[in-house]
Amino acid sequence: MLKKILILFMISFILCGCDKHETTEITFSSWGSVTEVKILNRIISEFERENPDIKINFIHIPQNYFQKLHLLFASSQAPDVVFINNLYLPVYVSKLEDLTDLAEKESYYPQSLQALSYEGKLYAIPRDISNLVFYRNKSMINKTPHSLAELEDILKDSKKFGISFERDVYFMFPYVMTMGESIYHPEKSLNFYKNMEGKYAPRPSDVGSSTLAQMFLGGKIGLYLSGRWMYPKISNEAYFDWDVITFPGIVPLDCSGWALSKDSKHKQEAERFIQYLSSKTSSEYFLKTGLIVPARIDTASEIDNKVFLEAIEKSKPIDVDKNYKRITDKMNKEFFR
Repeated sequence: MLKKILILFMISFILCGCDKHETTEITFSSWGSVTEVKILNRIISEFERENPDIKINFIHIPQNYFQKLHLLFASSQAPDVVFINNLYLPVYVSKLEDLTDLAEKESYYPQSLQALSYEGKLYAIPRDISNLVFYRNKSMINKTPHSLAELEDILKDSKKFGISFERDVYFMFPYVMTMGESIYHPEKSLNFYKNMEGKYAPRPSDVGSSTLAQMFLGGKIGLYLSGRWMYPKISNEAYFDWDVITFPGIVPLDCSGWALSKDSKHKQEAERFIQYLSSKTSSEYFLKTGLIVPARIDTASEIDNKVFLEAIEKSKPIDVDKNYKRITDKMNKEFFR
């Protein structure tokens, strides 16, 4: 009897040993709102269930993301998979793997691939596209401008404040690019943009403790320049008749995506996770939040407002280099002090 028990125990031990497998841990960093973090945790759980040999350690950095990411790279603690955007990409290209051969290029908007490429190589698989559009209060402005000249004519006829004015060069870039100037050397476009403040757009004293979004929702601004990220809030809170129209010219496009650290010791596993993050299923999770425009063409086609897709056709990636942040910070101080 004892002999049978020992034999059964040994068989059970061997079978249990066969079921065990080595688990590889990879780290993954991202910024993101509470909604986005919930989606990322869901994707991670589903990935781990389908890939039991991989464990994802998620590093959520909600603020000062690139400052902290820089410290992680400098201290040789870089995450294996890094969420990054094209505005900071040039700073990190020497630390990221070339993913040109990993991407299913026909699945993405060409502009998103261009934005996340540097010197002909793709360094991140695109997740979303971000560009600026006008949210329009139709009771204040019912015409659609097709040029900057038409825009100014419409603003001359508008009551109250016809347009929003952000004291940030990023929101000036549509005017810069439409006028064919360099983002680093605006002249005509700077004069055109700054001329709107106080004339067609509210000054800081007019805004006070409010935000421009609150002023638009309060019926005080006719055209509010912003991105897809404002769509859910405006959809839920606007009490007036409103719509979305494209900017009358070239709009700057920026893009975020999934990158792979060169220092990763588990690149094959990290690539599997990147492919999972960039799948249609994962992309659809983000689409449902209403916060982003997916870079995947097949997912973006399901978006509820096609104006955001029309905006992509009129957009162009911002031409950035390693000094983008330093130079734009200097421009903001000089132009809007």
